[in-house]
Amino acid sequence: MTHDPAPEVLRYTAFSADPEGGNPAGVVLDAAGLDEERMLAVAAELGYSETAFLTGRTGDGAYTVRYFSPRAEVPFCGHATVATAVALAERDGPGELEFTTAAGPVPVTVVREDGELRATLTSVTPHVTEIGAADLAEALAALDWPATDLDPALPPRIAYAGARHLVLAAATRERLADLAYDFARLETLMHRLDLTTLQLVWRETAEVFHVRDPFPVGGVVEDPATGAAAAAFGAYARELGLTPETAVLTLHQGADMGRPGTLTVELRAGDARVRVAGTGARIGG
Repeated sequence: MTHDPAPEVLRYTAFSADPEGGNPAGVVLDAAGLDEERMLAVAAELGYSETAFLTGRTGDGAYTVRYFSPRAEVPFCGHATVATAVALAERDGPGELEFTTAAGPVPVTVVREDGELRATLTSVTPHVTEIGAADLAEALAALDWPATDLDPALPPRIAYAGARHLVLAAATRERLADLAYDFARLETLMHRLDLTTLQLVWRETAEVFHVRDPFPVGGVVEDPATGAAAAAFGAYARELGLTPETAVLTLHQGADMGRPGTLTVELRAGDARVRVAGTGARIGG
């Protein structure tokens, strides 16, 4: 019996130029011969919140991409997109890319700034919907957050920009820092609502936010830097009128986990899509 050779799995962090910061992702630049079962096994063995697999090349700088957490495939993953774009830029040079994902086409631009590679992804068209009172109550119960700990100026919503995220705003930084939730209970609710993460936020200023992302449906307690959720949050901020039509927001994530990262969210007037940018670095040289 013969076995296919093990794919080369690169390790990159996204939304930090420091390999010890940001969110680690696996990157497989040649996954054309891998089926779903094999990709899931690779992602599970690696254990990062997501691994990206380039399953085909459709043109110059254009690829089909699939994303797997240790438990399941996800339609879109922002940090693995940034990691993959940085890996391609290291191999081929900075420039324009386009990833065909299950959520739709995602253009990515990679540039070199001050010696660091920086990738900017452009989301699919986002949308924002309300969450029912019973579902909200269940989410808060799973988090063990009293409703009085929410920021009334930032009401709960489900936001989508390639994947669905429940946005909940904490009234204080202390509330955000104290995260100890019922993993199984929250996972059950998230499966029922088709949520990828919860986007827990605290507003420091009009342009600066601190965020955390529980990810039990992926088999991960918390995601250190979540590009898809950042894109969804940009759509949320625009929908609720928290920002001007053209704005740049800074999201700090991962500090509570000891892996600080920075995500830049850009909104442009006349374009419903959201841009999310960050640096990246290879882990382990």
